[in-house]
Amino acid sequence: MTRRGNKVIPNAHFKKHWQRYVKTWFDQPAKKRKRRIRRIKKAARIAPRPAKGPLRPIVHCPTSKYNMRIRAGRGFSLDELRAAGIPPKVAPTIGISVDHRRRNKSYESLQTNVQRLKEYRSKLILFPRHPKKPRKEDSDPEACKVAKQLKGPLMAIRQPRPVYEFREITEDERKYSVFEALRKARADVRLIGVREKRVKQKAEEAKQMKKPPK
Repeated sequence: MTRRGNKVIPNAHFKKHWQRYVKTWFDQPAKKRKRRIRRIKKAARIAPRPAKGPLRPIVHCPTSKYNMRIRAGRGFSLDELRAAGIPPKVAPTIGISVDHRRRNKSYESLQTNVQRLKEYRSKLILFPRHPKKPRKEDSDPEACKVAKQLKGPLMAIRQPRPVYEFREITEDERKYSVFEALRKARADVRLIGVREKRVKQKAEEAKQMKKPPK
């Protein structure tokens, strides 16, 4: 049976082998268990280092929609490491991530991450490479004995919460009309040329009136 008019000829394919294109996820519980075992093995392998990995900097999210939020970045910039007194080549060996491509665009972000590095350095327990030949920057043996592996996030980043101050609305604010203020501001911008021209005309008329008659 054909359709009336100049339309598309029915050509429906209902005998495709649809099972070929179905993707299942029956191994989800097994994959979850496998990832957990892998995390446990990695934590045991890198102990007593933190299980969550090296220290990350505080950076702001991109775009104007999310730039008020902060998150963990890829690594500390070279300027931040130098300001904190940590050589860039030594930083990865003591659990600090480094990103040589990152640039600091503001003084505030630089100071925030420098303070983060200094705080981490003050809490760090550094094991000597050679127990018989400890260096001056290594921790004392008593601190090394009581050192435990950190399981949670390393110096977790928390979102800053703004503090709002509440007060009563004054009588002047109740009488103030934002609509009228905006309307007057738009009118001032729109009529600036007309008003300047009117002032000049009045000034010229005043000059003409002051001139003595010939």
